[in-house]
Parts: sequence; C-alpha cells; structure tokens
Amino acid sequence: MPRWAALTLAGLAGAVTVNLLNEGVRRVLPHAPRMEVIGERALSAGLLALGQEPPRGRALYATTLAADLASNTVYYALAGLGGAARAPALGTALGVAAGVGGAALPPRLGLGHQPHERPQTLLLTAAWYTLGGLVAGAVYRKLEGE
Repeated sequence: MPRWAALTLAGLAGAVTVNLLNEGVRRVLPHAPRMEVIGERALSAGLLALGQEPPRGRALYATTLAADLASNTVYYALAGLGGAARAPALGTALGVAAGVGGAALPPRLGLGHQPHERPQTLLLTAAWYTLGGLVAGAVYRKLEGE
C-alpha cells in the first residue's frame, strides 16, 4: 500500500473515532462533549467573515460534520510521519494536543462554551481526541506491518 494511502486511512480512522464518540455519547450522557456545536459556530463565523450566508439546520450540521472529518483526517494522518513504530505514541501526543485545544480554546476564540459544559465535559473532550490519535497511530502501525 502506498504510504499516502496508509496515512490517509489512519487519519480517517482517528477522525471517525472522535466523531463516533461525540455523536454516540452525546445522545446518552447529559454533559457529554458537544464539539459539533463548536464546529457549527466556527463554520458559521468563518463564512460570515467571508461575506457568505452559512447553511442552517441539518445542512449546517452535515457541512460541519464533513469539514470535521476532512480536517481531522489530515491532522491525525500526521501520526504516521514519524514511522510505524512511533505512530501510536505520536498519534497519542497529537490527540492530547487536539483534546486540550478542543477543551480550552473555543471560549478564547469567541466560539463560546459547549452546551451544558461541566468539568467532566472538558475531560471527555480531551479523552475523545486522545483516543482518536491513539487509534490513528495504531492503524498506521498495523497498515505498515510493524
């Protein structure tokens, strides 16, 4: 398999992990992370800054989900750049960085807090992204045969 394909598949695995956790747990846990809401706010603000009308309702949700999958795929693909043996550790480090950023940065970027945010919400946000990074690194290592 070409390296670019392994990187892309590993990144996609990490991105899907984060999104499945976010979408699944938010339906059963009252104070679960709501990163899709932060994403919708960011997408809307960005489009408005460009003079474009953002989509609304289900279209906004779908566009945000697609953008999130694409951007997280590229981000988590970085886990394989240090080689297969180091990919799980690098992926985990990338996940921790994304998780801390996802928990701490939205209010500082003018995106507000997550709905029903509690301290455990922020911890789960960091955990989701960390798991995404670990999965990306493990998938890359498996695909590259080490």
